[in-house]
Amino acid sequence: MPRYEYRCRSCGDTFELSRPMAESGDPAVCPVGHEDTVKLLSAVAVGGAASSAPASGGGGCCGGGCCG
Repeated sequence: MPRYEYRCRSCGDTFELSRPMAESGDPAVCPVGHEDTVKLLSAVAVGGAASSAPASGGGGCCGGGCCG
């Protein structure tokens, strides 16, 4: 189950909740009990075979040598 990060606007606490994707935007109550919270955006790096491939300089007009 995905984990989502939230911040409480009342006390400033940042906390995580595990919940289904369908409920990610639902209101979340902070551990102290405040209800004025906002979901934070997270930058997640996903690795795999494609991510380990070297970047190529070819392709496109400027990198492919078609200019000029």
